[in-house]
Amino acid sequence: MSRIGKKPIEVPKGVTIKLDGRNVQVKGPKGELAWEIPFRISVKETEGNLLVERGDDDRQTRALHGLSRSLIFNMVSGVSQGFIRAMEITGVGYRAAVQPGKIVFSLGYSHPVEYVLPEGISAEVDKKQTALTLKGADKQKLGQVAAEIRALRSPDAYKGKGIRYAGEYIKLKAGKTGKK
Repeated sequence: MSRIGKKPIEVPKGVTIKLDGRNVQVKGPKGELAWEIPFRISVKETEGNLLVERGDDDRQTRALHGLSRSLIFNMVSGVSQGFIRAMEITGVGYRAAVQPGKIVFSLGYSHPVEYVLPEGISAEVDKKQTALTLKGADKQKLGQVAAEIRALRSPDAYKGKGIRYAGEYIKLKAGKTGKK
């Protein structure tokens, strides 16, 4: 039995869950998310909790058991609390500005780079315009947006200039002068 899969999912107040065949819909104050349950996995609602169960002990079904529970848990926590992804912009002249529906970056190119935010994701920039905070209810979409923004100018190996996740450590190379 999967250690993660057998844990019940507590449903907080203000969150409603609708089980419709193979579909799970979760509504809360931060938004609404839906997901289709894989074959041989079932979800049951009991006493304000959700239980994820599997039909057999096949290898793929065992793998999907814990995954399904984690995805549903992330949906419930996303619509109730939301997720946050912090990013840092490092480099002289590198900055970001949030406009309605998009982020405009100045990343050392000859032109400003615009990134259109998908629906359900919002962004904030601090006063120095070097710290970016992404917020959203869907953890997967939030991570994908953060990865796409990081790919606009990933940190270089010599000076560390670029966009990185907050707290990410970049191991810098010594360069020509450090070899002596």
